[in-house]
Formats: sequence, structure tokens, C-alpha cells
Amino acid sequence: MTHVVALLLYIGSLILWFRSLLAGGRGRGTAIAFGLAAAGVAVHAFALASFTAEYGRLPFEGLGPSLSTLALVIGVGLLATIGLGEGRRVGIVLIPVVIALESVAISLGLQPFSQALDFQGAWFGLHVTLAFVGLGGLAVAFASGILYLVQLNELNLKRMGRLFRFTPPLTTLDRLVRVALVTGFTTFTLALALGWLWTISFRQSLDQANPKVIWSVMIWGVFAVALGVRAGGGLKERRSALASAIGFPVIVIVYLGLRVVGSARGFFL
Repeated sequence: MTHVVALLLYIGSLILWFRSLLAGGRGRGTAIAFGLAAAGVAVHAFALASFTAEYGRLPFEGLGPSLSTLALVIGVGLLATIGLGEGRRVGIVLIPVVIALESVAISLGLQPFSQALDFQGAWFGLHVTLAFVGLGGLAVAFASGILYLVQLNELNLKRMGRLFRFTPPLTTLDRLVRVALVTGFTTFTLALALGWLWTISFRQSLDQANPKVIWSVMIWGVFAVALGVRAGGGLKERRSALASAIGFPVIVIVYLGLRVVGSARGFFL
């Protein structure tokens, strides 16, 4: 029930984001939408804490709990933009992602795996937490990149309508893309290192053929490309925004494909 309350708060937030968009960002709509999103994150965090208390396991074990945890991390990523003023408006892209993840989690059921995973304990908790923070960073970069491209297009076409007035300045959006990518890349690299260190220590292998490993390396590659294209002059900000906007949907599609055609064994998602 608590998860449903969080979901309803997220939906209310999204409605207010769109109302603010229609108003061209004027009024207190964005502030109230951000406040509702923050309330949703607080209720969501309480719900996952209750999960841990009830089952005695972290909410990383099981597809439903894992998706819900990832949704929470992305919500926290939105809250981290609070000091950027208009930068908070990336919520209009991030909140639909949170709603989709939490809706799927609720529909699948929020119970842990019936069998314990091989990789568990403190290593597992730290590994997955770092990986989720990395994915959250990529989601924030994705949302910021989308709005960057929208705002750039509005400027190029010299359209100064509601969409232009609602979208944050390019400098703010580029800063968000950069910080989100650097944070996500750092934490995800540490997550990969921990996972491989455990695998080498206890299985004497990197397990390269594991679908989870393939997907993880692909995510790392998306980070590397999105950061790498920032090198040099020219339209580096646009290139980075474009790579972020494309990279996140690509890893989601690849993930779904791997879940369908491969074994879910070993996935924390």
C-alpha cells in the first residue's frame, strides 16, 4: 500500500510538471511539482525500508524490489538538482521513468527471490548500491540531454514559446549532464571492479559470457562514449547530450532483450 501512495505522489507530480509546461514555467507549479516528487521519494524510501525490516534482506533481491530501488535512486537524483534552480525541471523527463519502474515493480510483486543469491552480504550490497547510483546518474544525464537538445532546437529555430520558457538554460543542462555522467561513471566503475573482484576471488573467472556482465560492460561503454565525446572543441556539449539521450534507451532495450532470451540467474534486475 505504501508503494501505491508513493506512485500516486509521483503521478501527481508529473501532472503538475505538465501544467507548468503549459504555463511556460510561470507560477509556483514547478516548485509544487518538485515538492510532490520529494514527498514521493520520502514515502518510497519508507516503503523499501519496511521491505528490509519485513524480510530481513536488502531490496535488491528480486526483480520487483530491484526495479523499485532503481526508481528510488532516480528520484533521489532528481532531488539532488535542488540547488540548480530551473535545473529541477528535468523532473518532467525523470518522473515518467520513475513512474514506469515503480508501476512495473508493483505489478510484478515486491517479494525477494525465493533462493539466496551466490553473491550476497556486504559486498553484494555495496556492489548493487554503486551500480544503481551509476544507473541513476545515467538517467539524470539522459533527462538533461533530452532537454538540452530540445532547448538547442528551440534556439536554432528562434521559437521562444512555452517550451523554450519552461526548459532550463543550456549551461545549466550541460552542467547537469557533465556532473551526472562523471558521478555515474565513477560509481559504476567501482561497482564493476567489486563484482569482478568477487568473481575472480571465488570463481577464478571473469565470467565474460554472463549476460549480466555483457550488459554491465555495455553500460560502462555508454558512459565512456558520452564522456569521451566531450573532448575537443566544436559542439562537444551537444554531442555529449546526444550520447546521453541515446545511450540510456539503448541499454534499457538491450536489458529487456537479455532478460527475454537469456537466463535471469545472477541478475540483480
